[in-house]
Amino acid sequence: NQAMKVYSYSFPFLLAATAESARVLRDGPSSKFTMHEYLFDDGVLTDDDTTTTTNNNNNNKDGIKDRKLDSEHQPIGYRKYELKEVIEVEGRQGISTNGTHYFNSGSTALYTYDLEGNLTAMNENPFDDVKKSVNHLGDIGHYNGEIYTGLEWFEDGRGYNIQIVLYDSETLDVTRTFPWNSDSGQVECSAVTVDTDHGLVWMTDWSNGNYIYSYNVTDGSYNGKLHLRATPEMTQGIAFYKGDLYITADDGDADRREHDNLWQIPGDTLLNSAAIIRHELQFTVPDSFVDFGEIKGVEFNKDTNEMLVLANRGRQIVLGTPKDFYPGYDREISEVYVFRIMDDDSAAETGGETSDNTDSETGDGTTGIFESKNNTDSETTEESTNTTGSGTIDEPSDDTDGENNAETSGSTDSETSAEPSKAPSKAPRESPSKSPSKAPHEAPSKSPSKA
Repeated sequence: NQAMKVYSYSFPFLLAATAESARVLRDGPSSKFTMHEYLFDDGVLTDDDTTTTTNNNNNNKDGIKDRKLDSEHQPIGYRKYELKEVIEVEGRQGISTNGTHYFNSGSTALYTYDLEGNLTAMNENPFDDVKKSVNHLGDIGHYNGEIYTGLEWFEDGRGYNIQIVLYDSETLDVTRTFPWNSDSGQVECSAVTVDTDHGLVWMTDWSNGNYIYSYNVTDGSYNGKLHLRATPEMTQGIAFYKGDLYITADDGDADRREHDNLWQIPGDTLLNSAAIIRHELQFTVPDSFVDFGEIKGVEFNKDTNEMLVLANRGRQIVLGTPKDFYPGYDREISEVYVFRIMDDDSAAETGGETSDNTDSETGDGTTGIFESKNNTDSETTEESTNTTGSGTIDEPSDDTDGENNAETSGSTDSETSAEPSKAPSKAPRESPSKSPSKAPHEAPSKSPSKA
């Protein structure tokens, strides 16, 4: 009963119209990814940026809302980012912050840095006081003086004995443990973050990115899971910022010189049963990252309005394990990329454009790229082989189809680990010079990476 008049538009797109809405899909002008799930209620774009709709039933009492989409400059993401600096760190897994310090996780260790990149504390035996056997730390989060981690025994692409373990952010000692709901369908934990708006801890699954899983931040009881559409590949990091969730995906094959990506889950969908994810940012080389490699954790420093992204380069990943070095490398390099966030307020003040001023310029004229100094002689790559703890391995349930919202009681037993050793040494800092080493154009196919 509805008639819709559609005028020509300046680039190809696919239009699917229902009685009340139209969906537009298009290839972004600066990205290989397809923009999807733009919903235009009661309206369609026209060649003069106006909306024309004929409603035979006159049910549109509020009138038609004009929608405008700039065909040449429509951004893929919802914020703009400017690379500020790169800091080399010891851990290859995750990054978090309390605003004054960075917390960094390796596969089997925890580290603390100040904002200048100085290593101030470490715990190289974080599993000593964990009751169930584990061998892997992923991306981490911070909330209310505690570091939230997802621990597991990772083997053959799956996680066992999954649990949320909290550490004191000053001493790096274990404080509490939240049990995992094995009936949730989750089979691995690659990252955790704290959603302060809803009081939830979110967990990602690297083996199966169809869902993310939530637990109560206070008592650890299981809350439920959120179905992600479309499904991000090989999720490695998750962070909460200004109401939304952001996920880093190691969906680019380094052997094929493909870029990794950042995805956004809108905050108004986090309590739904399903959510449409949005492509936020592609980490291009050399504009965003120094070289192709493996993206890991993500975090936001709300005090400085910065995004922190951890990425590794220099080593090939096969079946979840670091293997051979790429040509030009004799060790794996783990770095935190610090991006200024040019959000809506900042963009409005600058006319919607990011600043062209950068702290340094590379030798080839590319601005905004900062490479860490390679002043470490020994190889620092951790592999998930240092195992501690005791007990049997709990296997995850194979039921991944049904929704299970039953809550489980969380363990709040206080546990204590060995006092972390202090290390006042300064972490390697960035250098204006750009590394000439690149991943090879032709190399054995990279398997899904999960170290």
